[in-house]
Amino acid sequence: MSDILPSSNVLDLARQVLRIEAEAVTALVERVDDDFLRAVALILNSHGRVIVSGMGKSGHIGRKIASTLASTGTPAYFVHPAEASHGDLGMITRDDILIALSNSGEAVELLTIVPIVKRQGAKLLSLTGNRQSSLAREADIHLDVGVAQEACPLNLAPTASTTAALALGDALAVALLDARGFGREDFARSHPGGRLGRRLLTHVRDVMHVGPAVPQVSLATSVAEAILEISRGGIGMTAVIDDQQRLVGIVTDGDLRRAFASNLDLRSRQVSAIMGCHPRSIGPDRLAVEAVEMMEHYRINQLPVVDEHGRLLGALNMHDLFQAKVI
Repeated sequence: MSDILPSSNVLDLARQVLRIEAEAVTALVERVDDDFLRAVALILNSHGRVIVSGMGKSGHIGRKIASTLASTGTPAYFVHPAEASHGDLGMITRDDILIALSNSGEAVELLTIVPIVKRQGAKLLSLTGNRQSSLAREADIHLDVGVAQEACPLNLAPTASTTAALALGDALAVALLDARGFGREDFARSHPGGRLGRRLLTHVRDVMHVGPAVPQVSLATSVAEAILEISRGGIGMTAVIDDQQRLVGIVTDGDLRRAFASNLDLRSRQVSAIMGCHPRSIGPDRLAVEAVEMMEHYRINQLPVVDEHGRLLGALNMHDLFQAKVI
């Protein structure tokens, strides 16, 4: 069987879809007005949670909006309107806010539960494409996500309308994030399982070598002994400390290579002759990702870890950060 090759108008159609959806989102910019501000204030001042609901494709968009809200500091979850009519309405309390999505604003399943939700005191925020719809009229606040046309050639399949609703939901979530002062650490706490969480929650103290695992020598140590210490430590360096355990230098594999290349008599030399003075270091409470940034900026592969008085506490290298999946 020969492969079926699509005609060239497929590319034209795909580009047209993207243009229509981009125009639908752009058109929303002028509609971010006082109603949007009222919606943000309503959610900020609520003592309950945000419940998002919608049927069909609007339901899929609603699930994503609820997920985005929840991960950015606004407790939220999705309730299917059909399931709500069969017991799940018990999840909604008088302190909650219901965000109802329907492009037509006439989804029967949503209109069935709206009177009950309002009767118990919960507020209704609707996102529809029809300001005159039943859902828009019932809402405490209505946000218009109407589009000029769907991207579907038949102007039937929810395409541009779902994209517009999703974009306005993102705008709402980000506005709430900013208003709450939701920061990087807060974001990491709601994403602990992924790479983002590791980058934002892992500290230097969590990955550094400590105790006997930290290669270290004194100023009077010979270069030969320093080589043995570097080999024992296995991180490509040894710290050089003074009598008060303060970091005064570092000897790396690169320092040794440069010393050999200069034909120094290393058998009679002390590490002070070849060490790098005033080495870069980092504190144990700094984020591990900051250690990565420092190493990349200064093009180094190892970092001693010191306390506020410059005393050596530990050490780490780029491989440790790879193993911790910070990189």
